Amino acid sequence: MAETRSTSLQARAIGTLWKALAGRRLGTLWRLSRLAGPLVHRFSRREREVTEINLAEVYPARSAAERRRLARESLTHSTATMLELGFAWMGAPERVEASILEVHGRELLDEARAEGRGVIVLAPHFGNWEVLNFWLSGHFPFTAMYEPPKIAELDPVIRRGRERMGASLVPTNPRGVAALLKALKRSEAIGILPDQEPDWGSGVFAPFFGRPAYTATLLPKLVARTEARVVTGVARRIPGRGFEIHFLAADERVCSPDEAESATGVNACVEAAIALDPAQYQWEYKRYRKVVEEQEGVPNHQAFRLY
Repeated sequence: MAETRSTSLQARAIGTLWKALAGRRLGTLWRLSRLAGPLVHRFSRREREVTEINLAEVYPARSAAERRRLARESLTHSTATMLELGFAWMGAPERVEASILEVHGRELLDEARAEGRGVIVLAPHFGNWEVLNFWLSGHFPFTAMYEPPKIAELDPVIRRGRERMGASLVPTNPRGVAALLKALKRSEAIGILPDQEPDWGSGVFAPFFGRPAYTATLLPKLVARTEARVVTGVARRIPGRGFEIHFLAADERVCSPDEAESATGVNACVEAAIALDPAQYQWEYKRYRKVVEEQEGVPNHQAFRLY
């Protein structure tokens, strides 16, 4: 009972904070992030260590000092994303729309829809993906998978924020996949998170910055059944001013019927997005948590030793 009350209080506190920050200027939120980010780097051991381990793996040629600087910048951007959630979910729609300073590559979506094709938007954890959701759902019929948060009391707040511009949220199960297929066959847009590690049996190993990472295989199944166009989409933060949305043509391998080849293309798409500004990627996610080792010719699933 005490734990339930504590969780409920935590949910109310978070919801109140988001609401309070919703009306703040982006410049103010960025200044707060610049103050809080170094504290996260210093005192949040888990986030700091995972970020620094990942950066050492993907940028081995960079100096240790440069990687530490990048880790601090990355955690500052992650802090900014958290502080901007109220803005993206509760801020006046005209303010959020005005914060989107430019949209690059929109023609990729328009051309696909003109051809009667659906669009699969690969949206990695880069910049502010909630602003990307806001723009997509405000300009196109848009469907995305949604998994309720661990703090159940926050579910209605998050769901209301993500759906307020017309997005349709579907569960992360076969029923949700069926809804994605239907949306694509209606020549609509759907969103997929390409950099979340799937459960065993729902992915394959494919290179991510040269190291095998367990990657979901949902994409080739959707492409094979719908002939949808695939693009990468991100909302890149322009600190203190707003965001620029980028739609990038997908690596051609994403359309391969071979799951490993398609997953390799997916990871290449994420790498291309990260190249826009590596500090804006969420490096604190344990992307290399799973590994396959061969023992007498039989795959042996084990936790990755880095974490």
